[in-house]
Amino acid sequence: MEMHYNLLLHSEVISMAGRAQPAVKRPHAASGRKMKSLQRGETIAGILFVSPMLLGVSVLVLLPIVATLVLGFADWNFVQGWDGIRFVGLENFRNLMEDSMFIRSLRNNLIFLLTVPAYMLISMVLAILIDRYVYMKGYFKVAYFMPYISNIVAVAVVWQVLFQPSYGPINELLKTIGFANPPKWIADPNYALISIMMITVWISIGFNMIIYIAGLQSIPKDLYEAADIDGANGWVKFRRITFPLLSPTSFFLMVTGIISTFKVFDIIAVLTQGGPIGSTTMMVWYLYDTAFVNLKVGYASSIATVLFGLVMLITFIQWIAQKKWVNY
Repeated sequence: MEMHYNLLLHSEVISMAGRAQPAVKRPHAASGRKMKSLQRGETIAGILFVSPMLLGVSVLVLLPIVATLVLGFADWNFVQGWDGIRFVGLENFRNLMEDSMFIRSLRNNLIFLLTVPAYMLISMVLAILIDRYVYMKGYFKVAYFMPYISNIVAVAVVWQVLFQPSYGPINELLKTIGFANPPKWIADPNYALISIMMITVWISIGFNMIIYIAGLQSIPKDLYEAADIDGANGWVKFRRITFPLLSPTSFFLMVTGIISTFKVFDIIAVLTQGGPIGSTTMMVWYLYDTAFVNLKVGYASSIATVLFGLVMLITFIQWIAQKKWVNY
């Protein structure tokens, strides 16, 4: 009897253990469902946080780009309203190829590209001098950076006074050292673009110099110590160490600098308005003048489309070419 009771008790324990086994898995299943629920909640929260930015980018960036591309194939004076839109195919782009002012603005932009290597070279030299040989580095950084963060209208007014043909400080200095007929600078079609380029170089030096100093400080000092042990002079260290290791910084500044040259507008608007005789007309200024002065929105959109394609092409070529000279 007792043996029979023990057998029954043993079988009951086994049965209870068998029934209890699925209960062990339930916490894992519940935990998995809870984890999926948390992940789903985090995904929804992330979308909600990002959605205002996506909406802003879509409305303020993507939609205008698409509208510009479409209007580039249309003839439209926006004063006439939406009913005035008339699609003309490639006529706007054919007219651009025969537009002397557009060709001149494109040529001016290509000449303006020379400012990029100019201020990059000056900035690199200043960065090396300040980083290695100058005390009170913070003072010089702020002094050179001030033009970049200053109000462009104030900067333009200062340079307008400096370039004043009759009594400007620059021409007075040139007369003092023997130039009887100094240039009229922004009032002279032959010197106006050069004047704008000089101002742009002066403004851009500070930003590029700060970036170059940051790049210099990221170069390991051990490399220079090893070069000193090998007897390398300053030029060899610059050519073999500094310049190659600064190439990613130079590439970044070159790409952003070239893009910025195709966006130059403010200094033109304040100082010359594209004159004299179109000598400082850039593509962006010609686009603005066509759209908001002459009210040819379709034609201006075709200019914007060409400008967009040109910038994308130049940037693509830079990304391809950087594999040969940029050392990461």
